[in-house]
Amino acid sequence: MSKLQRILNSREARKLFRDKIAVVALVLIAGYLLIALLLMCGVLPPKAYADVVGPSNSRGLFLSENAEKRYEIARTAMLGKVKRALQREDVEVALDEVHLGWLRVAEKPPEELKSIVEESLELQRQLKAFERLDDDPDAKALLTAFEQKTNQLVAPLSGADYFMHNAALLLGTDAQGRSILFRALYSIKVAIQIGVVTALVCVLIGALLGSAAGYFGGWVDYVVVWLYTTFSSIPNLVLLVIIAYAFTTSGSDAKDTLLPVYIAFCATFWIGTCRVVRGETLKLKQMEYVQAAKTAGFGSFRVLFRHILPNTSHLMLINFSLLLIGAIKSEVILSYLGLGVKGQPSWGLMIRDAGNNGDVMTGFFWQIGTATAFMFVLVLAFNILSDALQDAFDPKHL
Repeated sequence: MSKLQRILNSREARKLFRDKIAVVALVLIAGYLLIALLLMCGVLPPKAYADVVGPSNSRGLFLSENAEKRYEIARTAMLGKVKRALQREDVEVALDEVHLGWLRVAEKPPEELKSIVEESLELQRQLKAFERLDDDPDAKALLTAFEQKTNQLVAPLSGADYFMHNAALLLGTDAQGRSILFRALYSIKVAIQIGVVTALVCVLIGALLGSAAGYFGGWVDYVVVWLYTTFSSIPNLVLLVIIAYAFTTSGSDAKDTLLPVYIAFCATFWIGTCRVVRGETLKLKQMEYVQAAKTAGFGSFRVLFRHILPNTSHLMLINFSLLLIGAIKSEVILSYLGLGVKGQPSWGLMIRDAGNNGDVMTGFFWQIGTATAFMFVLVLAFNILSDALQDAFDPKHL
């Protein structure tokens, strides 16, 4: 029987998998991890989250828009782009460069495209004569004709492009016309990256320092306690401001990466794990099997790494889950304040943009709602899983 099979058949694993809610949470987390992995592998274009795919602040779920919004969509989609391209000297090259997300210009002669543009502009001039398009049946009929005419400028979509175009518009667009769904999906990759790296590094540092302090005692314990007491007195926000400022003033290219966030989080998030492991080590080193190993002549490091650290693995696992949650929530808060992620999508940036653009004031909740929902589901799933892991693997709960 392999080691993985032994783990899956253990009493702790069976207890975990009997918890149906925990299993659902595990499936949700696996889905988020799969999305992050696919994005890292380049399944979607690297900058798909930054491309303009439609009109500004369009509603999601393909909900019908009012006549005024339909007019804006038809006017700003391809009409203006094609009109400008036809005015350039190298018309063929200019038309090839025109796109709106996955939409391309129809493969028609420039003369025919010019005729469609002129007819569309004539319909647009007639529509301007109406004060309100929603209240007049004639205006609505004219608007339908205007939409049909501008649609003739767009090339038919292939199956893959049709799917990607609809997926991009599924949850609407932001004030710049970017896909809210794609920005939320790419934010998963950023959140998982920050959470996993922070949790791994902090659990490793905290476990090593905590076990060393608890086992060796003396000056080692004094130094470790002094370290986490000192670092715990520095707020994460203040530390991140200092680090971000240092990278900005140094002219380093790292200022637009996640490195300042990693350093700020890893400098303080290890403290909780260190305290817990230190306390557990103080208890474990008094156990009979540890005393027997010392009596048998085993060295201190062998006892530490073979007999003490493995028996704190349940604490490491639980703390890994908790730290991952804490890192994701902290990243969202700091990015919202403009101190976290830069040059990449983030749920915190989406929430901040929604506030800065006045989306909430105008009743447009698609961007802030999507970012909040994606973050809420992930954090809730990890919270449920953390509780289930503690119930299953903590000896006090067996």
